[in-house]
Amino acid sequence: MSVRERIAAIQREIIAGSVTPEQARQWLMTLTALLGKVHDEQRIADHEYKLVLLRCLQGDEAANRAKIRAEVSAEYRRSREAKDTADLVVEMIRSCKVFTRSLDEEMRLAR
Repeated sequence: MSVRERIAAIQREIIAGSVTPEQARQWLMTLTALLGKVHDEQRIADHEYKLVLLRCLQGDEAANRAKIRAEVSAEYRRSREAKDTADLVVEMIRSCKVFTRSLDEEMRLAR
C-alpha cells in the first residue's frame, strides 16, 4: 500500500465517524511517521517542477507565459499533489491531537 493510499484510508475512517481513542492514537502515530516520507516526496516533486519552470523561463517568451506553460506540466501537478498531501497530513495530525486532548480532558474532569 502506498503512502497516499494509507493516508486516504485513514481519512475515510475519520470521515466515517465514531472514532475510538485507540484509533486516534494509532492514526496519530502512523501519520506522524508518514510525514517524513510525504516531505521527501514533496521536496523531490518540487525540484522536478522547478527544473521544468527553469526550462520554460529560458525561452524567449514573457515570464508570466513561461510560468503558465510550466504550471500545465505533469511535474507541476505532481508537485501540487505532494504539497496538498503534506498539508492534509499535517491537518489530520492536528485533528488527532485535538481529539486525544479532548478525551484526556474529559477523563480528567470525570474524576
